[in-house]
Amino acid sequence: MIMNDESALKIAEFLLQIKAIKLQPNKPFTWASGWKSPIYCDNRVTLSYPKVRTYIRQEFVKAITEKFGKPDVIAGVATGGIAQGALVAQELGLPFVYIRSEAKKHGMTNMIEGVVEKGQSVVVIEDLISTGGSSLKAVEALRQAGCEVKGMAAIFTYNFKTANDNFKKAKCKLISLSDYEILIKQALQSNYVTEKDLKSLKEWRENPSEWGV
Repeated sequence: MIMNDESALKIAEFLLQIKAIKLQPNKPFTWASGWKSPIYCDNRVTLSYPKVRTYIRQEFVKAITEKFGKPDVIAGVATGGIAQGALVAQELGLPFVYIRSEAKKHGMTNMIEGVVEKGQSVVVIEDLISTGGSSLKAVEALRQAGCEVKGMAAIFTYNFKTANDNFKKAKCKLISLSDYEILIKQALQSNYVTEKDLKSLKEWRENPSEWGV
């Protein structure tokens, strides 16, 4: 769910400008999953640009407040959501924790780093949603700790049907500052891609596992 189309277009423009998102329909990337993809996204790049970083933080705060109200805690998903979540927590004056991809193998064997208490409400911050699998593991860890997860907020989502189904099944609300449809719209407007590229980009989103095979 996109909260603000105008803001979503601006964020898409930023992500393309700073090359946090790269579009190469004619020279695809290969993801860790083995999928061929015309897009590569690394939103950690936004942290190196104060103007972009500040805008994203402010839009996160607006979207979270509007959709979820003010939670007791902000949580970031390791690793991409840690810095983004800390910035949001600072802006809201709230405690911050982060969730590992898996529990530590030594020491306290924590999966949640920081202090959360049973009954606290939490909003989870992610930088990117693909299938939603790793993101929802963080949600489950918080729920097992007795927290009430109000939902998740991400910078960007590919809007895969698989992810939407996974969030629905997990009964976790997801909001995103920008998404794939808005990105390719902005990319066309700014002549980053052509109409021909657009067809290929849309085909990939419909069937990413088979595209380019």
